[in-house]
Amino acid sequence: MIRDLVLHDWVVAGIALASGCVAGLVLRALMKWLGKHASRTKWSGDDVLVDALRTVVPWAAVIAGAAVAASALPLTARIGGLVDQSLTAVLIVIATLSAARVVAGLVRSVAASRTGVAASATIFVNITRIVVLAMGVLVALETLGVSIAPLVTALGVGGLAVALALQDTLANLFAGVHILASKTVQPGDYIRLSSGEEGYVVDINWRNSVVRNLSNNLVIIPNGRLARTNMTNYSQPEQKLSILVQVGVGYDSDLEHVEKVTLDVVDSVMADVTGGVPDHEAAVRFHTFADSRINFTVILGVGEFSDQYRIKHEFIKRLHQRYRTEGISIPAPTRTVALQRDEAGGAPSSLPPLPHQRDASSGTLADRRR
Repeated sequence: MIRDLVLHDWVVAGIALASGCVAGLVLRALMKWLGKHASRTKWSGDDVLVDALRTVVPWAAVIAGAAVAASALPLTARIGGLVDQSLTAVLIVIATLSAARVVAGLVRSVAASRTGVAASATIFVNITRIVVLAMGVLVALETLGVSIAPLVTALGVGGLAVALALQDTLANLFAGVHILASKTVQPGDYIRLSSGEEGYVVDINWRNSVVRNLSNNLVIIPNGRLARTNMTNYSQPEQKLSILVQVGVGYDSDLEHVEKVTLDVVDSVMADVTGGVPDHEAAVRFHTFADSRINFTVILGVGEFSDQYRIKHEFIKRLHQRYRTEGISIPAPTRTVALQRDEAGGAPSSLPPLPHQRDASSGTLADRRR
């Protein structure tokens, strides 16, 4: 200290520190009020900004009050410089945490707006947060007078060893970045792997992808495996799908009438059932003369993959009822069995005799009756 402390110094420092604390409380209340108004807007970015400023602004007022209080005290140049550096470093750390929250929130908001789902790919969010925090820590160390050049060099050498030890983790990390950058899979897409796993992509993080199947269970798939396997994306290039339903009618049916009735049922399902596509062009394609009926395929449109079960359910119910009303039969498979007796006159058998047995026997049942 350049001189002895007096009561006046303590009073001025106390007033400055108290003023900073009061200003912080007032600003915090103001930020809370702004947050309520920001939540009423459609843009989610203002919510993120107000949430970040709610932390930075009050602490900035408190630190400013502490700086004024320190300047009011008779401190030496060295101690005063250390206090200023420390307060500046604390402010930088707080601003870095808030900046990381803002940037991560904006990245999450952009990802959600592009995918159209609430969940987003957290891999980009985590990478952005780590980069911002690392830069803020380096600036804070530089403010405190710590040379960061040796630290960066040590991190470069140590990073090589870490990369060798974490090959699988880094492979999954870069595989996830590649998947999202190429836009082959996005959160919200419905995918099916060649190994049989299928479901909606909930999230793609730094190590694995989370898929929720239709039974509401989560399937965890490493990003590296997801990038290497054969996969069908039912949401690309668009979510609308065409599904096929197999139907058969009897040989005595009027196929023109069958086609007209079936198309009427398809149009009613597309217009009335949730998940249908009203502008879908219905189609009926006859393709096989089967053993007991003529088979054909009905092509339906659905809004997205999981809608097909509801559409098929309603279509089969309505088609069955309409066929009954119109008198159109849907025959069950039938088989005619000829019964013969063996040459010893035993019980009838459903198995036909072999050719050489037929020649050596006394004839069929009809021959013996004659």
